[in-house]
Amino acid sequence: MSLEAFDPERTAVVVVDMQNGFCHPDGSLHAPASEAVIDDVVALVSEARDAGARAVYTCDVHPPEQFDDAHYYDEFDRWGEHVVENSWEADLVDELDVRESDHVVEKHTYDAFYETELDGWLSARGIDDLLICGTLANVCVLHTAGSAGLRDYRPVLVEDAIGAIEEGHKEYALDHADWLFGEVATRAELSFE
Repeated sequence: MSLEAFDPERTAVVVVDMQNGFCHPDGSLHAPASEAVIDDVVALVSEARDAGARAVYTCDVHPPEQFDDAHYYDEFDRWGEHVVENSWEADLVDELDVRESDHVVEKHTYDAFYETELDGWLSARGIDDLLICGTLANVCVLHTAGSAGLRDYRPVLVEDAIGAIEEGHKEYALDHADWLFGEVATRAELSFE
């Protein structure tokens, strides 16, 4: 696959949920494959940042009482209590080089656009293309990428910088995204003009 070079002024790397709860061995929802892509995520952000692109980090954060009155949607029931607000689990992993110029989005669902300021922040900066990485492939990565596509962003899932619980989950997510609303590429296939 050959991609045209990305315009760094119109591009952001969206790093989805690279938090202790998912990527650290002591995290309640640790997935070894999520931990394994930390270096690839760091390298992707560094390459894009050096070219002049922006970096966005999402943090899945749940107030302890978030699902107390839930009618149906209850992540604690499905996954157990995880990445609770103000906890070590909710912190981004130490390896990430988060800078003051980067944007951090706190989200409370799988979709980083749902009831957050992400769309407005990207639009205000003229960003159209999103290089999406992070974890989990078939959960928050897929839902965020799909939501981006529905908002007319160009979501490109960077396959060698995406973690999952099982390899089959990742394959499904990438195939689904490529078929329905986005593109899939490796880090080596990305370039900036």
